Amino acid sequence: MAAPTAPKRTALDDSRGYRAFRKVNAVILLVVVAVTLYPFVNVVAQSFSDEQHILAGRVNLLPRGFNLETYKVVMSDSAFWNSYANTVLYTVTATAISLVLTTTYAYVLSKHHLKGRGLLIGIAVFTMFFNGGLIPNYVLISELGMKNTLWAIVLPNAISVFNLLVMKAFFESLPKELEEAAAIDGLNTYGILLRVVLPLSKAVVATMILFYAVANWNSWFSAFLYFDRSDLFPVTVYLRNMISGASTATSVGGAQSDLTQINSNIKAVTMVLTVLPIIAVYPFIQKYFVSGVMLGAVKQ
Repeated sequence: MAAPTAPKRTALDDSRGYRAFRKVNAVILLVVVAVTLYPFVNVVAQSFSDEQHILAGRVNLLPRGFNLETYKVVMSDSAFWNSYANTVLYTVTATAISLVLTTTYAYVLSKHHLKGRGLLIGIAVFTMFFNGGLIPNYVLISELGMKNTLWAIVLPNAISVFNLLVMKAFFESLPKELEEAAAIDGLNTYGILLRVVLPLSKAVVATMILFYAVANWNSWFSAFLYFDRSDLFPVTVYLRNMISGASTATSVGGAQSDLTQINSNIKAVTMVLTVLPIIAVYPFIQKYFVSGVMLGAVKQ
């Protein structure tokens, strides 16, 4: 068996200008990565630092006066874990509903022979620029009896028009011959979608899951607006109240010295605790996400 041969180098690879471009490109990307990572590393360092070093502005990339007081206070509060559980429930439910609605809607819009397709696209695009406003939405949710329920969080923003258009473009790029062959084999529309189209759409589906999950995980205003009971708050609202000082003394408690330490790095701690789940999930879908964000970048 012959050994595999290395790919041939082209004149472009050996040109002085191309080598210079690669070096400059590498330097620029390293600078961009450093600029992007510095604020996050600084936040992590502040979350573990003592309040006197934070207030003096001496914390950069490494913690100064290592301190876990704020983490202990936040994580020892049962309300924090209850809020975290609420966030997981809201995120999983909202993401599942959004993915189903977006996928089915986008698949329908990808069919050019569909009667009324232009109207359906126009309705979706119209909502990108116009909406009823805060007060009408609040009145609608209240009249539907969805206040203080899961549905007030997951239904109003179930479909992102941007994500819808991305999925529509992806479905349109799939070979029509595959669906025609499946139809000849006896599959109906739902069978074609479930057994042919979706298995070929892992990249875009994973991308949509990431987009919706991050948006739902970080969302706080809908819960702040429609929930009156603190036991229903997601973790973002709980941490917002911690930052504003609304629940520091009442829910957490502690001595005055503890409160001084908490106030000094509560923002950093809350940012770290909020972003950790997303960082933990992202590596598992990174390969699909990279493929998904490139959709439409290359046209055949």
